[in-house]
Order: sequence, then structure tokens, then C-alpha cells
Amino acid sequence: MSEQPAISADFPYHQPMLARRTSKRWLLSAILTTAIVALPILSVLYLAFFPDENIWPHLVDTTLPRYLTTTLKLMAGVTVLTVTIGIISAWVITMCNFPGRRFFEWAMLLPFAVPAYVIAYVYTSLLDYAGPVQGALRDLFGWSSAQDYWFPEIRSLEGATLMLGLVLYPYVYLLARAAFLEQSPSLFAVSRSLGHSAMSTFFRVVLPIARPALAVGLSLVLMETLNDFGTVDFFAVQTLTAGLFDTWMNLGNLGGAAQIATTMLTFVVILVTLERYSRRKQTQFAARDNRNPITRFNLSRPLQMLCLLACSMPVLLGFVIPALTLANYAWEYFDVSWNPTFIRNTVNSLLLSGTAALTTLIIGVTLAYSRRLHDTRGMQVLMRLSSLGYAMPGAVLAVGVIIPLAGFDNWLDSLMRSTLGVSTGLLLSGTTFALVFAYTVRFLAVSAGSVESALQKVTPSMDMASRSLGHTPTGTLVKIHLPMLRGTLLTAALVVFVDCMKELPATLILRPFNFETLATYVYQFASDEQLAHSALPALIIVVAGIVPIILMSRSIGNTRSVA
Repeated sequence: MSEQPAISADFPYHQPMLARRTSKRWLLSAILTTAIVALPILSVLYLAFFPDENIWPHLVDTTLPRYLTTTLKLMAGVTVLTVTIGIISAWVITMCNFPGRRFFEWAMLLPFAVPAYVIAYVYTSLLDYAGPVQGALRDLFGWSSAQDYWFPEIRSLEGATLMLGLVLYPYVYLLARAAFLEQSPSLFAVSRSLGHSAMSTFFRVVLPIARPALAVGLSLVLMETLNDFGTVDFFAVQTLTAGLFDTWMNLGNLGGAAQIATTMLTFVVILVTLERYSRRKQTQFAARDNRNPITRFNLSRPLQMLCLLACSMPVLLGFVIPALTLANYAWEYFDVSWNPTFIRNTVNSLLLSGTAALTTLIIGVTLAYSRRLHDTRGMQVLMRLSSLGYAMPGAVLAVGVIIPLAGFDNWLDSLMRSTLGVSTGLLLSGTTFALVFAYTVRFLAVSAGSVESALQKVTPSMDMASRSLGHTPTGTLVKIHLPMLRGTLLTAALVVFVDCMKELPATLILRPFNFETLATYVYQFASDEQLAHSALPALIIVVAGIVPIILMSRSIGNTRSVA
């Protein structure tokens, strides 16, 4: 009896078994990645409930009520400001003809490029008692001291509200405009035919349909407000974030900081819950005519000027004035600012942001492709868990990162001392690894969400055809999907890169000793009242943020045409 030949690895019937094995590896990778990403949250909760020194009763009796009250007031003020600016500008740009409308389609997003702490430093230098505005008023009216006149205090809760509102309203504008562009023109026409005015139609029909998008935009605004540290610290506004820094850095109590961080996480959970609750009963489907050309209103001259004013003021205050001020300072102090320290910090920012962007992209592709291979309820839960980092304020994330990394460093150092008599020191918690890890957890949702959305548009028949030709899931991803997703991957990496360049709270806490990025470099100078010397690095951060803004504006503007 002759022996049967062994089945080679290239034999077709061997491929399904190999594909299943590879598919399981993708699933295990997704589970492991999600567990690592969720580690900072679990660490914060653990230390909050089991601190070395429980100061929670002291916090409740002393500072916590003040932190909570101030935070709520700040969030309420920013809500009113961003919703008002975002909705009005999105509506008039989408539905009205006025001079400069096409320019404002993308210009309204420009304040996105300016970090809140940068705009706070700029307006403080302009509006403070020693600034050029009050100086010009004193010269003009002959005032000699502050007792001779009243001028609003920029370093206040109201000032912080204005600064945050000017740079965060694009979240609402972006999603509101996208929602208005996707609505069916026939809904508006039917409402008008029933006797409703344009204003009544806007409040009765347009806004309720756009409410889910507005809820998402507002929740992002409030999360960023909760995350801000540079503005509230510079204006001496005692929010929860400022309290976390004070408890950790000044009082040296990590457990108390974790307890404040848990309070902030509670805010985040409430915001996410309210956002989902607000659209729990709304199921919307695309109308057949939602790609038809938009017929815009032709306004009278006074109304056109009013629209022009409504759109130009946020851009002027949120981008033009800060950018021109920074450019002027950067030009005037260029010889002083351009030095080896500035160059080194720029390189640090570029390397850190580039590494974090690449890492989040790799992990994002892993999670999104695992979801495509295993589209189960369990994978949906994993995707949501992996996105929690984006909802975590930077200061909270820093606490969650430092706890496990410092614990690992201490354990390894103790082990090496007892066995080999060698001290390993801080291998993770005291290095740039902690920063990259924090950036990755914080902005993973950006890359994973973008890749997942793009993969959903690729027909499953592409995978079937590739598999029928003998390719494994990994081979299908490399040879089929990645080339098709090149544009999405580049955009996601660019957005993460810019976000990392601007990130301040987590960077301040986790950066190694004697290590600065552009964000912390600007913060250090501004804290010392030397805005002019920080203008050049601040301007670089602003310029870097303009590129993704243009990409986002083009992607939205191409969805509809005009009649």
C-alpha cells in the first residue's frame, strides 16, 4: 500500500484552518489591547476606593464643594456660548446667502487650531491692566489709575468661560452643519406650506432632527471643558482639574487626586449617559432627497450684514487676533526665541506626537479589523471600552497611567535588588513611554473610530474574493484594505498628531525630569508672564492645527451641492 503524499501548506484545504487560527489571533489582540487601554481607568478607581491616606472627608468638608460649584458654572457658561455660536453660524452658512459665506464655511473651524491656554495667555497680555488696550484707554481719557474707571477682569470665571467658548464652539458648529446638510429639503417645504414661518420651522422641525448631532457636539465641548487645565490655572479658577493638580502636586496625596479624578469620571459618565438618553427614541433614516441641491435664502442687505457679523466675530476673536498677536511677538522676539532649547523642545514634540500617532493607528487598525472579522456583541463592547480614554480628562488619565507604571517599576526594582543587587530605577513611569502610553489611550478613539467607519464602507465581497484566492485575514488587510484606507489612515494620524501637540495636563504630570514639549514650554513661559518668549512655539502649535481643519471642512462641504 503506497503512502499518501503529505498535504503542503499551500494546499487549498489547509487555508480555512489557517484563516481561523489567524482570525483568533486578531481577536486575542483586540482583547489584550482593550485590557491595556482600560488599565488606567481601573487604576484610578482602585486607588480612589483604597487610598494610602483617605482625605476624602477632608475634601468634602473643605475644597470639593467649591471645585464642583465652579466646574458646573464654567460648564454651564461654555454650553450657552458654544451652542449659541455653533448653531447660529451653522444655520446661516448652510441656508443663507451673504457676502463671504464660502469663506466662513471653513474659517469658522479655525479657532479649533488654537489651544484654550494659548488664547488665554494672548488675551491676558492684551486686556490686563498693563496691556495695550487699557493703556490706550488711559491715554485717551486721561485716567491715571484703576480707580478712575471700570474694566472687566479677564482673569476670572467669566474670562475662562469666554476663552473656552471661543475655541470649543467649532465642535457644535461642525456637527450642526453636517446635520443641517443631511436634512431633507422637503421637510422644510412641507412645514412652510402648513403656514409655519422660517423661524418656526427652524425650531419645530430642523432643530429636533439635528438634536442627536448637537448632543454629541455639546458632550465633546463639556468634556474638553472638564479637561482644561492651562486656562483655569492661569486665571486662578478652581475647577476639579485645578483641584486634582493641587492635591497631587502641592499636597503630595495621590489617593486624594485619584478621588477627585473619580469625581471627574462621574461627570464624564453623566455626560455620555445624557447624550445617549437624549436620542434614545430617535431613529433617523436618510431621505431620498437629502443629496438634492440646497436652495438658500436670499436675504435683505441688513440681514446679510447681520449674518456676516455673526460669523466674523467668533473667527476674529477666536483666531485672527490671537494669531496676529502671536505672529507679531514671534517676529519681534525671533532672535531670542530661536535657540537650542526651543529646537530641542520642538523635536521632542514632533517625536512624541509622531510616535503616538503611529501607535494609535496600529492599535486602531487592530481593533477595527478585529471588529470586522468578529462582528459580535462582545466586540462592540471591546470597541466602546477602548474608546473610553477619549472621554477621560488628561489629568485623570495621567493619574491612571502613573499608578500601574510606577507600581511595575517599584516591583521590578525591588525584585532586582533582592536577587541581583542591582537597581533598575524608573523604566516606565519616569520616561517618555508613559507619555506615549497616555497619548495612545487618550486619542485611540480618534483612529479606531475613523478606521472602523471606513472599513464599514468596504463591501464584504472584497474579503470573500480575497479569501477565495487563498489570502489569510492578515494578507487581506495588508493587500486589500490598507491601500483602500490610505486617505483615512493619513487623516486619522494627522488629527492624533495635532491633538498630541496640544495636550497639556497629561504632559505636565507625566513628562520626565528636564523634558519639555512645545505645550509645556509655552505653559512655563506664560506662567512667568513672558508671553512674548512663548509666542513662537505657540504659533507652531496653532499652525500645525490648521491642516486637519481644512481636511474636515472639505469632507463636510462635499456632501451637498447648491441650487
